[in-house]
Amino acid sequence: MNITVVCDVLGEETNGTTLAAMNLIRFLQSQKHNVKILCADVTKKGISNYYVVPTLSLWPFDKIVEKNNVVLAKPKDDIIEEALEGADHVHIMLPFALGRRTLKLAKQKGLPVSAGFHAQAENLSCHVRLQNDRVVNKLIYKNFYNHFYKYVDAIHYPTQFIRDDFEKKLKIKTNGYVISNGVNDYISKKQVEKPEELKDKFVILSTGRYSVEKAQWQLIEAIKYSKYKDRIKLILAGQGPLEKKFIRLAKRMKVDTFFGVYERSEMVNVINYCDLYVHAAKYELEGIACLEAISCGKMVLVCDSKNSATPNFVIDDKCKFKPNKPKELAKVIDYWIEHKEERKKYEDLYLQKASEFNQHECMKKMEQMMFDLQQKR
Repeated sequence: MNITVVCDVLGEETNGTTLAAMNLIRFLQSQKHNVKILCADVTKKGISNYYVVPTLSLWPFDKIVEKNNVVLAKPKDDIIEEALEGADHVHIMLPFALGRRTLKLAKQKGLPVSAGFHAQAENLSCHVRLQNDRVVNKLIYKNFYNHFYKYVDAIHYPTQFIRDDFEKKLKIKTNGYVISNGVNDYISKKQVEKPEELKDKFVILSTGRYSVEKAQWQLIEAIKYSKYKDRIKLILAGQGPLEKKFIRLAKRMKVDTFFGVYERSEMVNVINYCDLYVHAAKYELEGIACLEAISCGKMVLVCDSKNSATPNFVIDDKCKFKPNKPKELAKVIDYWIEHKEERKKYEDLYLQKASEFNQHECMKKMEQMMFDLQQKR
């Protein structure tokens, strides 16, 4: 097939949406499909099969967008038309400006269109501190549906959680496919020695954007209350708008913390040598970072938030902690530090779950979704 993939957000592979897009693109190319990519990533200009539109300004919110290390796309019809020329199928990653305009033009041409559900309402409302406002979040979903998802032929939901959340809030049923974004085969369990300076440390890892919804503050504060605080090295792998705030918090709490970004190959090593992975996010559509830890057979602790998909991935309630309760999280961490043999058993159980998130199998399902839509034409 000739497939056009539309990416309102595409750049460095440090955020979940870009990773999901690039993994899908690479798989489709490996299956000999001809893939055109429509985006605003200026580094892709001149590269074959990339069609680059201008960047979109959302003044006065440009600084917020920049701090999240993303660039948004501005629709330009002549470039969109070029990217759609000869297409058999269009897949749109996000319900934003470029995606919406491309959807309209694709429908005028009679093309089948699928769309990913990669933006949770709270991902937007948190920037104006309204992530807990049910009315605001419902209005965001109404906007998504009435101006975008209502008109696509199929919706790709990465988890059943986000499908249920979207359909329940709007009291609708959609033509949806629940397919995990998956974890790449190279992210797997292997023997990696801790760096010399960490040999005597209990290493706790958490990865993700430094932001309100990822709630890394819970983990920093929890370690302050841990009986083993002086033994713990916390690695917060990521970047984002709250970096300075979290650095100040860690310093004030006297929690030994590393802040920064790793290359993908190095990140796999860090996951493998850490002793415990903690996912503190209160709002999570899927949580690929957590799935990557599971795929490496790590002991995983997850925030038991009703607005997150990740609690569905853990073995049992002993791997959960309540949101906004750092003292409770400290007790959970201490328990697993003290019960090393039980931790090893749980690590084996997590490793057994890894096959559920095999990326190749997940991407085959994405390809089948596109074939299904072709057959319905």
